[in-house]
Amino acid sequence: MTSASTGTKIRQWLMTGVSYMIPFVAAGGILIAIGFLLGSIGYGTDGIHAYDAEKMGVSADGFNLLSIGNWAFIIFWFGKAAFAFFVPVLAGYIAYAIADRPGLVPGFVAGVLATGLDGNPLGTGTGFLGAILGGFLAGGVALWISRWKVANWIKPVMPVVVNPLFSTIITGLVMVLVLKAPISALVNGLTSWLNGLSGGALAVLGLILGLMMAFDMGGPVNKVAYTFAVTGLATAGAAASATEFQIMAIVMAAGMTPPLGLALATNLRKKAFSESEQENGKAAWLLGASFISEGAIPFAAADPARVIPSIMVGSGITGALVALFGNELRAPHGGIFVFPLVSDWFTYVLAIAIGTVVTALLVLVAKNIGNKVAA
Repeated sequence: MTSASTGTKIRQWLMTGVSYMIPFVAAGGILIAIGFLLGSIGYGTDGIHAYDAEKMGVSADGFNLLSIGNWAFIIFWFGKAAFAFFVPVLAGYIAYAIADRPGLVPGFVAGVLATGLDGNPLGTGTGFLGAILGGFLAGGVALWISRWKVANWIKPVMPVVVNPLFSTIITGLVMVLVLKAPISALVNGLTSWLNGLSGGALAVLGLILGLMMAFDMGGPVNKVAYTFAVTGLATAGAAASATEFQIMAIVMAAGMTPPLGLALATNLRKKAFSESEQENGKAAWLLGASFISEGAIPFAAADPARVIPSIMVGSGITGALVALFGNELRAPHGGIFVFPLVSDWFTYVLAIAIGTVVTALLVLVAKNIGNKVAA
């Protein structure tokens, strides 16, 4: 039995961090979105200030649970509490995947230093890029220390005291003294570039993100695009409008398109699909509507050469259209359940519908051509 390649291991470590991160993103992000939604119900356009106690009518004497504004404030901050952890969790569980439990403390510390969680003055402002590098650094250092040759009397405290202590010091020093300057410069440059995008330039980015979302349907490439969008939400914060909100709208729409397109294809021409694929097509409607790109995996696994290029084109078109329509979204997950939070939801639905139809037609054309060639 051969050991996994270095590239495979790195991908596995990264995906471990991402898999633990997503529940924090989904729960926290949707709660934040519900807070905004309740705020808009109670206060119209001023609902964007769901985070503001005064504007939501929260009294210093306590909460009025009969007030929509109070509920908007409460739920928003529940969401912020969960959402604030996603970058530290990403770093912590990358380190955990590398070094097991000894990697958790330095990994989480690396993530906190990346974001400056809870007002930490040593925060580096390096965001998810810093968290990823910090997670790998923490895991590597913890793994190295765990392999030290030490006396028998100290072995019992190595994994619970010595390793976390020294790996945290080393990781923290590297994060603050070495990685902060170059990664912060990169993050700031990326933010400035995004803020300068509009029109055709943003449409090109939308096309690229759409292609990435459909390429491996929940795999590493998909998760890179998704993490890029989610981190942008944290960067944009409570701004009235930002390119980051458009990017989140692009990524969600493009991630919904593959399952929806394949579900439509199974309805348009059942004979092109096996019985199991037809059953998967029924489930794909709900999975796609819920922004679960993995709903397309059974089809791609059965016929990758025809399915993957088709869904990539459909998602790329959807991403470009969302960019051109200027749709914005503040929720990082939820699919149709957070559509009320989309700016101009009609054009957003239109973009998804166009991408869905394109995906379905391309899949059917590809299968038809394949059958003729096979004959």
